[in-house]
Amino acid sequence: MSKSDPRDIDEDAILKGMSPEEIEALECELQEMDPENAILPAGYRQRDQTKKSPTGAFDRDALLDHLEKTALEHEDRDDLVPFTGEKKGRAFVPKEGHGKIPDHEQITLEPELEEALKNATDAEMCDIAAILGMYTLMSNKQYYDALGTTGTIANTEGINSVVKPDAFKVFPDEPPNPTNVEETLQLIQKNDSSLFDVNLNNIKDVPIPTLKEIFEAMKGNTHVEYLSIAATRSNDPVAYAVAEMLQENTTLQSLNIESNFITCEGMNAIVKAMANNNTLTEIKIDNQRQKLGDSCEMEIATMLENNSSIVKIGYHFTQQGPRARAAIAITRNNDIIRQQRVR
Repeated sequence: MSKSDPRDIDEDAILKGMSPEEIEALECELQEMDPENAILPAGYRQRDQTKKSPTGAFDRDALLDHLEKTALEHEDRDDLVPFTGEKKGRAFVPKEGHGKIPDHEQITLEPELEEALKNATDAEMCDIAAILGMYTLMSNKQYYDALGTTGTIANTEGINSVVKPDAFKVFPDEPPNPTNVEETLQLIQKNDSSLFDVNLNNIKDVPIPTLKEIFEAMKGNTHVEYLSIAATRSNDPVAYAVAEMLQENTTLQSLNIESNFITCEGMNAIVKAMANNNTLTEIKIDNQRQKLGDSCEMEIATMLENNSSIVKIGYHFTQQGPRARAAIAITRNNDIIRQQRVR
């Protein structure tokens, strides 16, 4: 009798003749399971058993009642060593004279002073300790309250009182900037002599075209000496307008463009324009949305070295080299002004 070759078995025909239930059972048998692997989820360590028919009726309330009843009827395990209440060991008895100040460390005061301290309250002792500089015996609040008052007892509690936090102080929000942007623009365009300080700080809704018009009008203005547009969402187009203004204006002394969206390109344009400006003495450019970068800081340091009029600059350098060069240049410019004032 000849044996059939396994390679001659038509597996496709066998699978086609199987029912869906038989195919599902075959897949379950062929699954590779690893019940000893604790890293795998439970579904990969054993075969799926959720599709089995229930063996009986399930009553959740009855099951909970049964578990609770079983727990109540279960007796507690007796202690291996029962507690008898017996005290073991010896009670601590302090030595005679323990806690007393040695005779050589005792301080003898005048009778009047001893009588005053003997009748002093805890609050008065707290103030006396603060005046004598014994700040380690009390909280910071008690210490500074005692030093800040004269003639009265500042502390109402003693040294050993519970430290309590200060009452929360509610401070009102700062009022919005009352500057009328349109009226200010008209005054700048008219070159009004009464307007010498323009403050547009924290006005978030100023349109970019309006800011550009302000700097366009500042080109020919001869009275405004202080101009501040901090936190107005100014960007590079405004920076280019500032650069054009600095090339023509000969009156402005202080410019503040901090806390805006000016990038390195816009700041480089302003720095290059300041090379030909000899009237600006103070400029603030810090806290921009984007970091200016090393190359821009080098340009700022070079500008300060070539400009003898800038005596104040508001910018935090991130690199040591430009910071040192800027500090030397600012010191030199201030020294030049000092020498001119002395003469």
